[in-house]
Amino acid sequence: MARKHYDEEFRRNAVDLYETTPGATVRSIAGDLGIERGTLRGWLDKYGTGRKTGADGTPTTSPLHRRTTDEVPDGETPEEELVRLRARVRALEVETTKLTTEREILRKAAKYFAGETNW
Repeated sequence: MARKHYDEEFRRNAVDLYETTPGATVRSIAGDLGIERGTLRGWLDKYGTGRKTGADGTPTTSPLHRRTTDEVPDGETPEEELVRLRARVRALEVETTKLTTEREILRKAAKYFAGETNW
């Protein structure tokens, strides 16, 4: 398979799309653009700012961005970081509860429909 070559503008736009799309993942953006995840990760390392838009629309740091424990993003105080992280934990707990409920509903539906078949 031939290697594809992308110009720098396309690469930077792909990185910007990942960083500014709320709740975007490397997998989803790479799939939308028709590129490999590893390719996008390389571009994020090279061109990325380390910032990301969270699923709730708030700015956060990218999970792919490695930072030291002493680094504080954008002058954020430890108290502000704590408030932000607690809000994030609450949001993730709500999402986990929702997914667990959905999984149970699907599991019950699968059992129901499997019982109706006459294989």
